[in-house]
Amino acid sequence: MNTINIKIKKVSIALGLLSGTILFSCTKSFLEVPPQAQKPVEQFWKTQADATAAVNAMYANTRGWTFVAFAPTAVESLGSDDASTGSDPTDGSVAFMSQFDNFTVTSTNRELPDFWNGMYQEINYCNQVIDNVPKISMDATLGTRYIAEAKFLRAYSYFRLVRAFGDVPLRLHLPKDASEYNLPRTPKDQVWAAIEQDLTDAESVLPASYSGPDVGRATKGAVQALHAKVALYQKKWADVVTYTNKVIQSNLYSLFPDFEKQYRIPNENNSESIYEVQCTYLPNNSAASNSQYCQIQQPRGGFTGNGWGYNIPTQDLVDAFEPDDPRLNGTILFRGSTSAEGDLIPLTAVNPRYNYKSYVPFSIYVNDNSGSDQNVRVLRYSDVLLMNAEANNELTNTSAALASLEQVRKRARTYAIANGAPSTTLPEVTTTDQAALRKAIYHERRVELAMDFDSRYFDVIRQDRGAEVFGPLGWKANKNEVWPIPQSEIDNSFGVLTQNPGY
Repeated sequence: MNTINIKIKKVSIALGLLSGTILFSCTKSFLEVPPQAQKPVEQFWKTQADATAAVNAMYANTRGWTFVAFAPTAVESLGSDDASTGSDPTDGSVAFMSQFDNFTVTSTNRELPDFWNGMYQEINYCNQVIDNVPKISMDATLGTRYIAEAKFLRAYSYFRLVRAFGDVPLRLHLPKDASEYNLPRTPKDQVWAAIEQDLTDAESVLPASYSGPDVGRATKGAVQALHAKVALYQKKWADVVTYTNKVIQSNLYSLFPDFEKQYRIPNENNSESIYEVQCTYLPNNSAASNSQYCQIQQPRGGFTGNGWGYNIPTQDLVDAFEPDDPRLNGTILFRGSTSAEGDLIPLTAVNPRYNYKSYVPFSIYVNDNSGSDQNVRVLRYSDVLLMNAEANNELTNTSAALASLEQVRKRARTYAIANGAPSTTLPEVTTTDQAALRKAIYHERRVELAMDFDSRYFDVIRQDRGAEVFGPLGWKANKNEVWPIPQSEIDNSFGVLTQNPGY
């Protein structure tokens, strides 16, 4: 964090801000800034066009390498029982990634600073917008909206940091002098409070939806869904119900009928999707279209569509699905099987299973940029319904909990029966026992959200089940609730940053 802030403060805006747009441009016009738009920092933050370019860069950075690729996959997925490292032992990155899989990670693991810096880089983009847009003479309504969008993305970045590391430095403004560069860790309760304040501020401003080229920006529903998740992690059950009810009662979202097809490119930003990172393939721009979240998990082997094959589903996850649950084959792509899009995964594929949710059909494979066209799904309506069910159960609102749970199961059941499964498939959950219902909701979260972006690992930890679920994999209580602070950041801070216990 410290070195990033110093660099952005001291170099030109062309390097410190707009370079994110050039490196990680996206499909929507609001995410594209031409290179000729770069300006030195002293000439920037003058016009409405400058504000727009800065916000575009802020969004474009969210599909960057450190925001959705290797490091996030390691930090947010590989520790879970749903995923294992995968790839090929000859790949040099396996050693670093496997340390998260088997809980041997140390503070010098190279993925830790990538994740840390990726989140703080985005926070810095957001802080620049929040601090500088109010100084520009521009359309007041648009300026207010830009600040709200920045607060949503800042809240999302801090949410990911506090889950991963616990106490983290909280920077809500650009540093004004050298004394403000090197911040100590802020107690996590204060970080959570700052996240909630950002989301409260953003909710009061952002629109319910957008049209045309603005589709993909943060909306009121995205803020409410994230606020519900933030409350879920703090066990603020009444708040979870409040914010999930707002999303549900908006009547803007519904479950997509075909579970598997909701993840495909033609169905991006569909009725179930509340927030997605917008992505695209840009010809002749390999930096903007390089292998990101999707290709990292794309089937690996010497065949069309070849990816790197990391973050593969486990047999334990396969066994978690109930008989005839269509979400199994909508989540996991098996070696030797043919995808719904007609792609055969040969028996020569390196790994036995792959993440179907991040799969990109071979027909649109483009050189080494497979996956650069596919958006990253971050917040889905089914997650909102399951958060609602869990919170209502904890508050003993049993009928409401059962109703939300049933909506999710019914979607899968209806599809299964329509495609030949027995009428007894995925029976409705009717128990009124709180503990039994809690277990059913936990199960439903696992199979519904399996292999989604950053879903399972921290879910189990915030449920206080880390030792129970991950203990057999090497997880240790009072240590692995968080990952180590990157040693490079401790060194850069001259010891101002301290290490987490056990590391």
